Amino acid sequence: MMWSFDRFGESIALRDEAGQTLSYRQLKAEGEALCAAAGGRCLVFGLCQNTLGSVMGYAGFLEGGIVPALLSAGIDRQLFDSLYQKYRPAYLWAPEAFDWEGCRCVYERLGYRLLQTPFGRETRLFDGLALLLTTSGSTGSPKFVRQSYANIRANTDSIVEYLQLDATERPITTLPMNYTYGLSILNSHLDVGATILLTEKGIAQREFWQFFRAEGATSFGGVPYTYEMLDRMRFLRMDLPSLRTMTQAGGKLLPQLHQKFVEWCRENGKRFIVMYGQCEATARMAYLPWEKSLEKVGSMGIAIPGGRFELIDVNGDVITETGVTGELRYYGQNVTLGYAECAADLQKGDERGGVLETGDMAQRDEDGYFQIVGRKKRFLKMYGNRVNLDETERMLKAAFPDGECACAGRDDHLMIFSTEESQLPQMRAFLSEKTGINASGFHTMHLETIPKSDSGKTLYRELEKYHV
Repeated sequence: MMWSFDRFGESIALRDEAGQTLSYRQLKAEGEALCAAAGGRCLVFGLCQNTLGSVMGYAGFLEGGIVPALLSAGIDRQLFDSLYQKYRPAYLWAPEAFDWEGCRCVYERLGYRLLQTPFGRETRLFDGLALLLTTSGSTGSPKFVRQSYANIRANTDSIVEYLQLDATERPITTLPMNYTYGLSILNSHLDVGATILLTEKGIAQREFWQFFRAEGATSFGGVPYTYEMLDRMRFLRMDLPSLRTMTQAGGKLLPQLHQKFVEWCRENGKRFIVMYGQCEATARMAYLPWEKSLEKVGSMGIAIPGGRFELIDVNGDVITETGVTGELRYYGQNVTLGYAECAADLQKGDERGGVLETGDMAQRDEDGYFQIVGRKKRFLKMYGNRVNLDETERMLKAAFPDGECACAGRDDHLMIFSTEESQLPQMRAFLSEKTGINASGFHTMHLETIPKSDSGKTLYRELEKYHV
C-alpha cells in the first residue's frame, strides 16, 4: 500500500470544478471496488485527464498492486495502437467516450470505464514494478520508464519534507497527471491528506482562475512555458490571497523571469521554489530552498533529502573544482528501475542500482549549489566552436521577449525558429554578434506555433524536419 488513506477519514481528497468530491475514505473504497473488478495484479493502460475518475483509478491501482501505464487521454490513435499491441495490457481505464475494438466494459464509475482487452494477463510483471510513464522525449516511441513502489515512496517522502507539505494544502492542477511532474504533485499531496483541486482548464482560461479563487488554491506548479505565459498575462497584478507556493521544474527558467517571480513572492509573502528532476528519477532530484531563491537566481539548487550529485568529466572522473562544467550524475533511492521498450521488459528488475547519468551538463558553485548549463546532446559544433543550444535559446528569449522561439540544428547549421517573423533577421544578427560566429551558419524559419508537449515542453524532434 502506498498511502493508507484510512488515516484521513472524511477529509476531502479530490474536488473538481463541478463541485463533485471524494473523501479519503471514499477514495479508498472506490479504488478497492475498481481493483476487485480488475481481479488483481495486471497491466492496465490508464488514459489520463485531470478528473475524479482518472485520479481515482490511478490511486486505486497503485494501492491495489495493479500496474498502470499512464497515457494522455488525447493520445494519437496510431501511437496508442502501437503501444497496445506491444505491451498487451489486460485492461484499459478510459473516459466513457473512448472505445477500442475488441474490448468490453466490465466496470464503470465517475465518467470512466474499465475495458477488458483480449490479452488477459499474459504480460508478466516484476514484483516491485508499480508504474509506467513515458519519457518526455519519447512522443513517437514505445519507451516507458519503469518506476517501483520503493522509488515512488522515497521521492514522495523527500518532496513532502523539503516542501513542508501538510493537510492544509489545496494544490490546483496545471500539468497533465501522466507527466512525471504533474503526477508527483498528486502523490505528495495525497500522502499528507491535502485536498487536490482538479481541473482540465488551462491558466489562460478565466474559469481556471474562478475555480482557483472560489476554492482557495494554495499552490500550483509549472514548466518554464507556464511562467512565460503567466508573465504575458500580467499574473503579478492578480490578487490571490490564498496562494502560498509556486513551484517550477521541467527545464531552466530564464534568469530574469526567475528573479521577477521571486521578488513578487517575497513582497507578497509567498514562496517560489525552483526544482529539477527527470522521469528516470521518479520525479525530483534537486530543489532551490526558497530562502536562497533570490541569492541563487538561475540555480537548480541542491540534492533533495536522501539524494546526492557529482559532476563527471569527459574521462569519467569526478570533478572536485567549482565552476567547472561536467555531466551531472545522481544517486538516490528514487532512481528508477530502467526503461521498457516491449512487454518482456516489464519482467526486468533494477538495472540502475540507484545511479542515474542525467545527460545534463552542470556546474557547482562554492556553496555546493548546482546550475544546469545545457543538455549533453544539445550542443553543436559551429566552425569548430562548441555552441550550447539551450543557452542560445535563453539569450534570444531574453533579448526578444515578444512571441516564442526555439533553437535546433546540426553542426555548422543552427536553426532559429520564431513565431515573430519580423524579428528573425535581428535574431540572426544578434546570435552572430554574441557568439562571434559568421552569420552564414545561422538559419531562420517562421512558425505559427512552436511545437510543444502536453506539459509545455518544446518538442525539438518536431523541429528536426525543418533542418537545412
